[in-house]
Amino acid sequence: MGEFELIRKYFQPLADGAGQDQLLLGPGDDCAIQRVSPGLDLVFSVDTLVEGVHFPSDYSPDYLGWRALAVAVSDLAAMGASPVCFTLALTLPDANQGWLKPFSEGLARASKAFGIALAGGDTTRGPLTISIQVHGTVESGRALYRSGAKPGDLICVSGTLGAAGAALDYLAAPAPSPAQLALLSRYHFPQPRLSLGQQLAGCASSAIDISDGLLADLGHILDASGAGARIDTGRIPMMAELVALKGENARDLALGAGDDYELCITIPPETFGTLDDSVARELTVIGEITSEPGLQLSGPVSGVIQGYEHFGRPA
Repeated sequence: MGEFELIRKYFQPLADGAGQDQLLLGPGDDCAIQRVSPGLDLVFSVDTLVEGVHFPSDYSPDYLGWRALAVAVSDLAAMGASPVCFTLALTLPDANQGWLKPFSEGLARASKAFGIALAGGDTTRGPLTISIQVHGTVESGRALYRSGAKPGDLICVSGTLGAAGAALDYLAAPAPSPAQLALLSRYHFPQPRLSLGQQLAGCASSAIDISDGLLADLGHILDASGAGARIDTGRIPMMAELVALKGENARDLALGAGDDYELCITIPPETFGTLDDSVARELTVIGEITSEPGLQLSGPVSGVIQGYEHFGRPA
């Protein structure tokens, strides 16, 4: 199968649907064209997933299609943005239709679920690597940054933490238990918090999506904001299945494991009190921003917490 036949058969259909009012020209030309309406800012981000580094070599292509787009779209959620379109650069060892069909189907389901259309991309031969650049828009002046946290702000997280990181232990399980399947679902099918991020735009003082682990990603907020933080580890929200399977190690996973793609936000307490109940119910307050540098933990912690490091840690 040639490159252009591959694109027409498996990826051209993803250009239809959401985002068409802003995506003026999709796949098939030298460039895509996106129109940004007055009063909106363009936001964009790129993520790369490499076989054997970010997913196992025998990982289901159907799961991978969803996951690859979800982790990229999660960056838009962290900025409070609305998705518009994405580009796909796909490096393949060969044009294996048995792999391409389920991958494109998983990608299509994610595209529809997140309301984001394929704008274009590229394919080439080499070790399996997936790079996705996502584009979105946010009302001018309302984007969420990492750099706005102030002393006294509440630190909140969405959803529950630790399940996706724990799921790595069960990827090869021949017959996962119901509890293990609950964790695996969190790993295979991340759910970017798009609606929540959009509702927090203009309200939260800073935000980040939790990809490398809560403490590691909160650390990025603290570095960018020139602030410190105090966290009550007893408040960290966790799935019952995670606690049942991992016991005393569950909280360490919730603090240090990546791949949750929930949001960590900071928000002034007076603003938190004005949030719509439906938004507030999605958030758990776990601590506060301090003027003293550093990250202080109170409450139960059983081990040394380390977030994901893309190039490892120095010896």
